[in-house]
Amino acid sequence: MKEFTDTAPTALLTVEEAAHRLRIGRTTCYALISSGQIESVTVGRLRRVPVDALAAYVRRLRAASRTALAA
Repeated sequence: MKEFTDTAPTALLTVEEAAHRLRIGRTTCYALISSGQIESVTVGRLRRVPVDALAAYVRRLRAASRTALAA
């Protein structure tokens, strides 16, 4: 029997994994999801964060920072 090994990049993260990647707390990550600042999806009863949603959030933070510095 062939053993399954998954080498593909992860498309969806748990909220805890997303928080860890952003170096923020789990509660803060849930707050950002609740406010719509970080996109998330439900899979059954589970809440998951698409990997590209983290990059989009960071891009928006950087753009807001640049705008604030220019003002």
